[in-house]
Amino acid sequence: MAWPPPELAARLAARLAARARLVEPFAPHVNAALPWLAYALLLALLPLVFPGGYALNLLAQMGIAVIACLSYNILLGQGGMLSFGHAVYTGLGAYAAIHLLAAGWGVPVSLLPLAGGAAALAAAAALGWVCARHGGGVFAMMTLGMGEMVAAIALMFPAVFGGEAGVPADRVTGEVWGISFGPPAQMYALAAAYAFACTALMYAFTRTPLGRLLGAVRDSAERAEFIGCNPHRVRWLGFCVAGFFAGVAGALAALLFEIVTPESLGAQRSGAYLLFVFLGGAGAFTGPMLGGVLMVLATVWLSEITPAWTLYMGLAFLLMVMYAPGGLASLLPGMRRGLAGALRRPQARHAALALAWAALLAGLIALVELLYRLQLAPAGQGGWALAGISVNARQPLPWLLAAAVAAAGGAAIAVMRRGK
Repeated sequence: MAWPPPELAARLAARLAARARLVEPFAPHVNAALPWLAYALLLALLPLVFPGGYALNLLAQMGIAVIACLSYNILLGQGGMLSFGHAVYTGLGAYAAIHLLAAGWGVPVSLLPLAGGAAALAAAAALGWVCARHGGGVFAMMTLGMGEMVAAIALMFPAVFGGEAGVPADRVTGEVWGISFGPPAQMYALAAAYAFACTALMYAFTRTPLGRLLGAVRDSAERAEFIGCNPHRVRWLGFCVAGFFAGVAGALAALLFEIVTPESLGAQRSGAYLLFVFLGGAGAFTGPMLGGVLMVLATVWLSEITPAWTLYMGLAFLLMVMYAPGGLASLLPGMRRGLAGALRRPQARHAALALAWAALLAGLIALVELLYRLQLAPAGQGGWALAGISVNARQPLPWLLAAAVAAAGGAAIAVMRRGK
């Protein structure tokens, strides 16, 4: 006798089909929720993987940078507005939060980022109404002028902006339910919660009618105006939304560092947002998130390792403009397909080519580091600790070894490309 009986099998198949029809309408919603669940899980697991105080501080900075870069991408990627003054809104949000914190008015620390966002929104509404009248190069130059104006005003009024010393405050104003935001883990939790919420809200904004109109104005302001859209008003509203989230990021940074200086309003900070959003990829929503992570790794972690970090970032920006204008986000699908293909068809040539490129880059980086140590070290010195090994830049042997490694890598690449 066959098992299961045909009648029972048919009945089970009918029930499974009925349940599948019931679940099918919810499948798109489940698929859409999976990336957000993975994002929330990642934010929750990171402090368990990296529990140290320094690591938690670095992770909190990454969350703040993600918010700032996503807010900048509302202008650049979604609206096609190249801004050179975005630091004005992160800086003003930071100053609003630090003054409320220092005033001791009893505003909960967890709500101070919203206050910073409101202050930046007010500034963006006033300044953006003027800047958003035009697009393209005119908009870029107007934001640059506005940014320089605000930075100059900050130095003229030290009673408000604290002068070069800045405005300090203590974020530990008392415990509420055992939470004081003094320990790094609690500060990271606050930054991660705002990072998740702001990321979700900015993604939702891209799906709203205003967000889609902003993209239409970016593609062709004349056509958008022809269908009844006011490009100035759409750009201004997008500017205000970007300013609000920038203020949230600035306020979180003020809470993290417990001090705000006029440097946070300067053009250098605005240029950093532009650089790392472009490196991450302004054309994809995940691109600025990658850019925010890169921003912290470069400006905090890499800058502590080498004094040549600005050279490396400049070269990376140049190579990205030349070979991958879509940023890292545009490279990830191709890298995933290439890795999958390499795993399916293991070839020694791919491994040899990767090793050759690694040797070339290692040799060139070693030469750059030796040059920096030679130029910046005091007379008679030039020591450099590399993987626990003391290297003296004033000796010829390190130079010869670095040059030999770079030459060997370059020669191997040339030979393999010729035999392709």
